Amino acid sequence: MTDETTGTMGMSNMFGGFFPWWVLLIQGIIALILGIFFLTSPGMTLLVLITFLGAYWFVSGIFTLFSAAGDEANRGMKILLGILGIILGLAILAYPFYSAFIVPFIFIIIVGVWALVLGGIHLYQGLTGGGWGVGLLGLLSVIIGLIILINPYLATIALPFVLGVLGIIFGFAAIVGAFMVRSQQAST
Repeated sequence: MTDETTGTMGMSNMFGGFFPWWVLLIQGIIALILGIFFLTSPGMTLLVLITFLGAYWFVSGIFTLFSAAGDEANRGMKILLGILGIILGLAILAYPFYSAFIVPFIFIIIVGVWALVLGGIHLYQGLTGGGWGVGLLGLLSVIIGLIILINPYLATIALPFVLGVLGIIFGFAAIVGAFMVRSQQAST
């Protein structure tokens, strides 16, 4: 088998067993469109996505509360998550413009802290025999975490543009992958 065939089979095995090829194609098109919207109209796109997130949390909270009423397993956790979902959903829907900055800001803080923690773990692993590659990745993660946490406002403002670039890259990759899966499925 050639490398190209192996690569195609790998893509087919990765996605073909879970999704029909056209589902991957639709995901790629949606990611590409969102990426373009994030780059051309970042504020409005973020506002729309945060509003959808608020509506999702609100509806999900209601369903979680109904689930708690019908199923006794983890009832306390379901009630807590249901109430939090409803409150957060209503807060986002009531204040969408503030939420379009606050939600990404909180996300950026979480990413920055996570990068520091993960970087610290990898640095420790690199210094205790895990290899210089792990240590280098840990150092890079710590640097990125510090950059994010030193100026989280700037990182929050840059987030839509980063999401736009990633959306375009992953959108194209998913579209190409969908056609690779399709051709692999057609040949078998």
